[in-house]
Order: sequence, then structure tokens, then C-alpha cells
Amino acid sequence: MEPRLKTQSDPDVTGAVQQLYKAVHAAGVDPLLLELVHLRASQINGCAPCTYAGVQNAKRQGETDDRLHSVVAWRETPFFTEPERAALELTEAATRIQDGQPGVTDEIWAAAAEHFDEKQLSAIVTHIALTGFFNRVNRAIREQAGKTW
Repeated sequence: MEPRLKTQSDPDVTGAVQQLYKAVHAAGVDPLLLELVHLRASQINGCAPCTYAGVQNAKRQGETDDRLHSVVAWRETPFFTEPERAALELTEAATRIQDGQPGVTDEIWAAAAEHFDEKQLSAIVTHIALTGFFNRVNRAIREQAGKTW
């Protein structure tokens, strides 16, 4: 499978996305937690390049192999904190919109709100949406795993 595009998109689009990333990362959410959110959403969406990049970025920030290998089954492991579990559950609920799941229920939102303020919740939700954006772009253009951006 060959990628369909050899260059990055329109600089205006790239600049707009970079501004969203700046806002997300300025909201006070642990950058490592954002990487876990990105990784889990990318796993759900089957995006190989984003899954690869998520693992590489998390490792650069000191994430352990035990935790990275367990993100896909985070509920059945002892490796994640309560705030991380709340963020991962929010990620799954917001990402699994195509397979008939109920979405982000009041209970899921309340659990996340116990650990994150409104600005942080906004950043996490935006990060989930941005991950979905890139997952879909990568699938459309057949981006290959092995790149980090």
C-alpha cells in the first residue's frame, strides 16, 4: 500500500491544527495522559500511523512498555491511575460513535469531571476529536506507520 499524498496539506490547515494543539497543551492536562488518549482513540479507529506515533511520543516522555502494551485493555490492568481511567473511558465513549455505543453518558462525564476542570475537559475532548480527524485523514491518504510528526 502506497501513500496517496507525498506532502503535507495546505499550510492554512496545518497552521489551524497547530493552534488547536497549542490550546490543548496549554490547558494543564498532563502531556502523557494526552498521549494515552491519542493512543486509545487511534487503536479504536485502527489508525496504524497514529498508533505508532502515539507509542513513540509516549516513550519519549518516559512512558513504560507495560502501560503502553496495556492501553488496549486498560480496564483489566493495575497500571493506570483513576484520572487516567476516567480519561480513557471518556476517550472510548467519545470515539465509539459508529458501533452503537451510548456515547458519553452522564456517568462517564461525571467521573471525568471528578479529576479534571472544565478547561482540561475541553482540552481532552478536543484532543479526542483531533485524533479522530488525523485517524480519518491517514486512512484516506493511506499514510504509513513509522512516521512521527
